[in-house]
Amino acid sequence: MEIVVTLDCIDTEAQAGFWLDVLRPLGYRRAFDAPPYLSLTTPSSAPTLLLQRVPEVKQGKNRMHLDLGVEDLPAEVEKLEQLGARRLSNELTEHGFCWFVFADPEGNEFCVFVPPKTSGSAG
Repeated sequence: MEIVVTLDCIDTEAQAGFWLDVLRPLGYRRAFDAPPYLSLTTPSSAPTLLLQRVPEVKQGKNRMHLDLGVEDLPAEVEKLEQLGARRLSNELTEHGFCWFVFADPEGNEFCVFVPPKTSGSAG
């Protein structure tokens, strides 16, 4: 079984550029490219991100979104903003998790987070 996450978008090329920059640390690369589809995959078992060109712009809140776990939240927030993501929230915290809500260049929401520190970790 394979998990594929499909993201509707107006401009698959622009979205591919944005998401490849965001997911580069995980080794994502372009794969299947046959309009209206363009997939981003990685050699690991991470899900495929399938970009699907659609004619309509996004309206309303996503019912499903990506959550990206990182080690350095401030650095990732800065990087995402430099790549063109728009911050939709201030820092949020719950159950030891800290995160921000962002929108990609076409307005699709996603979160970037750091998990709670374990009792045995340094710092």
